[in-house]
Amino acid sequence: MNDELRERVEREAEKHALLNAVKHESDADVGAIMGPLMGDNPDFREHGDEIPGIVGGVVGRMNDLSYADKRARLEELAPKELAEIEAEEEEDEYDLPDLPNAAEPSSASPDSQARQDADADDEIRMRCAPNPNGPWHVGHARMPAVIGTYRERYDGWFCVRFDDTDPETKRPDLEAYDAILEDLDYLGFDPDATYRASDRLETYYDHARDLIEMGGAYTCSCSGEEFSELKNSGEACPHREKDEATVLEEFEGMIDGEYTSGEMVLRVKTDIEHKNPALRDWVAFRMIDTPHPREEASEYRCWPMLDFQSGVDDHLLEITHIIRGIDLQDSAKRQRFVYDYFDWEYPEVIHWGHVQLDDYDVKMSTSTISELIDDGELDGWDDPRAPTLKSLRRRGIRGEAIVEAMTGLGTSTTDVDLAMSSIYANNRDLIDEETDRRFLVRDGNQIPLGGSPPEVGTPPLHPNHDERGVREIPVGDSVMLEPEDLPEREERIWLKGLGCFQFTRDVLQYTGEDIEVVREGDVDVVHWVPADERVPVRMRTMEGDVRGHAEPGVGDLESDEMVQFERVGFARIDRHDEEETVTYYAHP
Repeated sequence: MNDELRERVEREAEKHALLNAVKHESDADVGAIMGPLMGDNPDFREHGDEIPGIVGGVVGRMNDLSYADKRARLEELAPKELAEIEAEEEEDEYDLPDLPNAAEPSSASPDSQARQDADADDEIRMRCAPNPNGPWHVGHARMPAVIGTYRERYDGWFCVRFDDTDPETKRPDLEAYDAILEDLDYLGFDPDATYRASDRLETYYDHARDLIEMGGAYTCSCSGEEFSELKNSGEACPHREKDEATVLEEFEGMIDGEYTSGEMVLRVKTDIEHKNPALRDWVAFRMIDTPHPREEASEYRCWPMLDFQSGVDDHLLEITHIIRGIDLQDSAKRQRFVYDYFDWEYPEVIHWGHVQLDDYDVKMSTSTISELIDDGELDGWDDPRAPTLKSLRRRGIRGEAIVEAMTGLGTSTTDVDLAMSSIYANNRDLIDEETDRRFLVRDGNQIPLGGSPPEVGTPPLHPNHDERGVREIPVGDSVMLEPEDLPEREERIWLKGLGCFQFTRDVLQYTGEDIEVVREGDVDVVHWVPADERVPVRMRTMEGDVRGHAEPGVGDLESDEMVQFERVGFARIDRHDEEETVTYYAHP
């Protein structure tokens, strides 16, 4: 290669290295830039043996620069390409649409005096209102991901409010309160406040009393069937015209537990001839004989329905924007009747469709997952086969990867499909450069070695980071190979980090040939583990447990450390048992 061509290679390599580094806000990746570099400069291909060495040196120099210097240098070399990256950054900054009737966020620091003096009426306030009947499945992540992202965008406020006022049909799980907060922390969000609706019964009672005194509610002892017939025919309930004193007296009787389940309810007066029967005089309070599992709430028997409880709380917590499923459109309409009685302003509402998830055999349903755990078909909420956040966390998938995928779905009213591959791709971007490589052989065949190979194999810890060094793997007398990697008779293979071998007479004979045999395309590169010092591994996957053997260094890794088993995929080290190392498979 002459000097002129070399200078051109260096210049193009510098541009592509900077494009890669600035776009991903990280160090440049040699492997990632080789394709674009050669594609833009097809005449480089005839010098393919020399190009990687030149590129590696350029990348090393670029990675020594600060991010600001990289960006400044790219502006000199390729201003058009930098402008395209900036346009993508601006577009990607907010995958979500602007909130309706929301003031643009202040550019001032959240800690600045200007922010402290801002009009509180302009603050965006949102709530995440889970039912604590179990830890979150993957679909649940959409709400906190979107709300948390909006909170950050608008420098706003959001709370977690546990809507736990149904101790019977959607009975709370005492462990779920903390489990959900842990899931929220895993996603990267810290709520500004946390509430339990079951702590606020007296508040709901007070508002019900006020509503009764306004003539906006009445007690009803009709059976469900009787009222349904009246409602569907547009006829008023005979209890609708009770005087306020009687209604108050009977409501106090409900609070005191004088009625049993189904004997008495409190209804909100709406429009008995409303075109939507579901909105006609809906139930605000009912009697439930089943005690609440929380000791603090176990004595209550008169419980608010979700539409009343949530509507009151949204006003008292000054919620400005509500995001809820499209199937809950009637909830907003019911609650508006209460808001009209109290002359409250209803929050902005965004309705969205459901998230449908691929890749799982288990239904994305808290009750279904709970039943499978109780029946022993799943090991727990973090079983890799369970579509839960706890499972993804144990597999080594970062919450940030989930949030990015969820916000990318937007807020469409139509149902949306979420491919787990998008979460995996996001996670791969986050962990690939920092995750060292290891060998894992599944269902291996043991093959003797011959021909005096090196005593130690030295594959790199990471192909893009020579500075991290190599793994020293003692070789011994034989190695384990995956069945599909076993060569044909007289065929050669390259054991990565060790050398070239030819399969002769059921023995892998060391040939001593150099890496050129691989570059010429005649020899496949395969991974291996020493038969004498292998580490038994159980890898837990979505399809079930996979057993194999890893290189000896895997036994020394810390729990929670991520590895990439070469040609297998990323996995998280879970624990080292007496007889095996247990890992959880993340993704390819």
